[in-house]
Amino acid sequence: MASYALLIIDMLEEFVRGRLKAEAAESIVPNIKKLADFSRSRGIPVVYTVDQHYPGIDKELELWGPHAIKGDPESKVIKELEPLDGDYVIYKRRYDAFFGTDLDMLLRELKVNNVIVTGIHTHICVQQTAAGAFYRGYNIVVPIDCVAAATREWHERGLEYMRSFLGAELLTSCELIEKLKKELSAPPSRVYV
Repeated sequence: MASYALLIIDMLEEFVRGRLKAEAAESIVPNIKKLADFSRSRGIPVVYTVDQHYPGIDKELELWGPHAIKGDPESKVIKELEPLDGDYVIYKRRYDAFFGTDLDMLLRELKVNNVIVTGIHTHICVQQTAAGAFYRGYNIVVPIDCVAAATREWHERGLEYMRSFLGAELLTSCELIEKLKKELSAPPSRVYV
């Protein structure tokens, strides 16, 4: 049976309500919460990837200005989606949550081969993390009502890129939950030797 992990990317104060907020950020919060609650109830690991930068030295700061600085309140996951006991938290300093982190090692240890990618920004960190997953051989699922970008155009561009070039399966969170219910309740396939 396929093994899944839910990735919640950068649902931080900075990107939901701060200076670099996504246009539709607030609207995706309940959908991500519903998907996280469902995942936990079915034993699907929930993995947070959290942008955290050192002041003055990270390359991203040259492009975007100071944001998600380690230790600042803006670098914390929003209260509605705070990690629970048993969830995993990966800190990152680049768009791609696989780059320079142990995310791949964690997913391999959890025997994951399908990543559900949610969060902010569709065309930057979500897309780059999906690309990192693709390069490492994971299947990618993107619930389209669980990702957001600064503009609708950038959101659509990110989704199209992930579908066309990374083979991502695009569904709504409700469609994904129904799919997972069927897959997770199916009897294991028999292996003949």
